Amino acid sequence: MAEVGDVRRFDRRSSLVAFAGIDPAVSQSGTRNPGSSPASKRGSAHLRRTLFQIVSTHLKRSPEDEPVYRFLDRKRREGKPYYAYMTAAMNKFLRIYHARVKEFLDAGESDV
Repeated sequence: MAEVGDVRRFDRRSSLVAFAGIDPAVSQSGTRNPGSSPASKRGSAHLRRTLFQIVSTHLKRSPEDEPVYRFLDRKRREGKPYYAYMTAAMNKFLRIYHARVKEFLDAGESDV
């Protein structure tokens, strides 16, 4: 997670997701608004690759009660394509990571 650096520089979880480039790309024109969009890929390719490896490991090794694994499994059972549910799980993992690390860092500052 060295690619992310200090998580507090991202005010919102969505900012971190956009930095990773796994947020949905906007592809609407006039009245045309497609139901599904590919990832924007405007962020860090290294971070996306690392997140993909993390989620692949979650898929193979995580306990069934782990939140990211449950989310990943639910998307798989819904019949989502492989890269769609992997990208959704990367997004979920990054949002949880942001919340937990920011909470930990904020708690550490209040103890000082």
